[in-house]
Amino acid sequence: MRTMTKVGLAVLSGLLIAAAWPVRGLAPLAFVAFVPLLYLQEKGYSFWISSLTFLIWNALTTWWVWKTTAVGTIGMIALNSLFMTTVFWAYHFVKSRFYGDNKGYYLLIIFVLAFEYLHLHWQINWPWLNLGNVFSHYHTWVQWYSVTGIAGGTVWVLLANIMIYRYLFAGDFSTSLRCGRNDKNIQTSFRAKRSVAEKSPAIIILCVLFIPLIISKIQYHTYKESGSDVEIVVVQPNLDPYSEEFSLNPREILDRNLSVATPLVTENTRFVVSPESAIQEDIWLGRIDKYYSIKELRRFIKQYPNTCYVIGMSTDGPVPAGEEKDFAARKFGNVDKYFYSYNTAALITSDSIQLYHKSRLTPGAEAMPSWWFLRMLKDSALDLGGTVGTLKKDSEARVLSFDNHKVGTLICYESVFGEYVTEFVKKDADMLFVITNDGWWGDSPGHKQHLEFSKLRAIETRRSIARSANTGISGYINQRGDIIEQSNYWEQTALRNTIKTNDKLTFYVRYGDYIYKIAVFLTALLAAMTIVKLILGKQWKH
Repeated sequence: MRTMTKVGLAVLSGLLIAAAWPVRGLAPLAFVAFVPLLYLQEKGYSFWISSLTFLIWNALTTWWVWKTTAVGTIGMIALNSLFMTTVFWAYHFVKSRFYGDNKGYYLLIIFVLAFEYLHLHWQINWPWLNLGNVFSHYHTWVQWYSVTGIAGGTVWVLLANIMIYRYLFAGDFSTSLRCGRNDKNIQTSFRAKRSVAEKSPAIIILCVLFIPLIISKIQYHTYKESGSDVEIVVVQPNLDPYSEEFSLNPREILDRNLSVATPLVTENTRFVVSPESAIQEDIWLGRIDKYYSIKELRRFIKQYPNTCYVIGMSTDGPVPAGEEKDFAARKFGNVDKYFYSYNTAALITSDSIQLYHKSRLTPGAEAMPSWWFLRMLKDSALDLGGTVGTLKKDSEARVLSFDNHKVGTLICYESVFGEYVTEFVKKDADMLFVITNDGWWGDSPGHKQHLEFSKLRAIETRRSIARSANTGISGYINQRGDIIEQSNYWEQTALRNTIKTNDKLTFYVRYGDYIYKIAVFLTALLAAMTIVKLILGKQWKH
């Protein structure tokens, strides 16, 4: 195969998967996006040529990170593309060395699932491009995520690609097309087989494509929301994160939040929700009651005794004795004392404050890897407002409680982590809030994709979601993943709506990322078997 043909196949796969990605993508393209790459793998594999697929996919779907840091974006796209290419190389290596031409395709599903699970849990996590997310704009297709999580979507996409590839290029029919075009006897033989041999795989492919879709559509139209109605006001103060949010007087920032919320609050309102980092007073946790913003919010709440306020803030607190060497610990200038910085969500009533500190931190912006060879970069996190450096994480998913309701409050990036969200629900959260600041990325696909992914969390947990974005899109999502109301981008506003609670646990909430975990186990087993075979110098015969 000529080099230009190889390049063309790799580029085509990259363009197809990028064209399938939300928010304006055509998700059905995902079912054929990897077919050219699979053909390349068998007919003329090259590590660097195949990397074009993943480079194009990453660049065309996450280029918007450029708006926060050009150098960081180039590094992120290059590194993630390299990771993905390495996963595909591992598939190629094991399949080509130990399997025949028409065997071992399932390895791709296993290896990709294991990598996606790694991307949810290691220190440079970036699950934004996990394949199951491709259906976020087509949420009526994947109602069964309440059973499988997004891992089920990854299996669906890859299985469809493998079956379509095998039907087109790896079976008897493709052999007849390549080898027997001018041989009448061969053509006659293959035509005789087509009535039986071709119809079976074609029917199976149609079943793989349409049975999950039909099941989802039935689930979507028969699912009935349960629980009581809760009135919530979400605030979108529309502060420019580059020129206003971290430079304006804290009083002015709080006034902007309260001025748009106040006209909508009624005696039935139970929660008012403002976005991530809405309070920027360098709040010290040991004396949180002393700050203007907290006092003012309590004065506001006293007017509405049935209401509480959920709001994001940047906070600091002392490092307990013995934890001075913690990676997130920061030193006070020349004083031999240390403190932690947090990205915090607070639930404030007239006489109490409950706190939850963000636990799934954004790589580069809020955390740097603590691996020994990168510890020199500890204080090099991107300056996206507030103090630069690695933040301290909460030790668990903490629910915030008010008026017999328990709420899981997801701070920005946390809403991308399906299994982590289930931890709030297991602790009896009957609804979810997302507080975020998506203005860093401007009017790009970034804030739109982030909103879309929240729809998948609603389906997985069957929990309604109220979403407050500083700049981005605020709104409400029901238990089926429908957006029932949303704001416009770059608009100072507040919305009032009612969502339903739910206390039932889905299969996915109960068992989490079990598909991913099975894949990790199988990957470890395959790796061990591969090493043994290499050491023994024998090939796997099947």
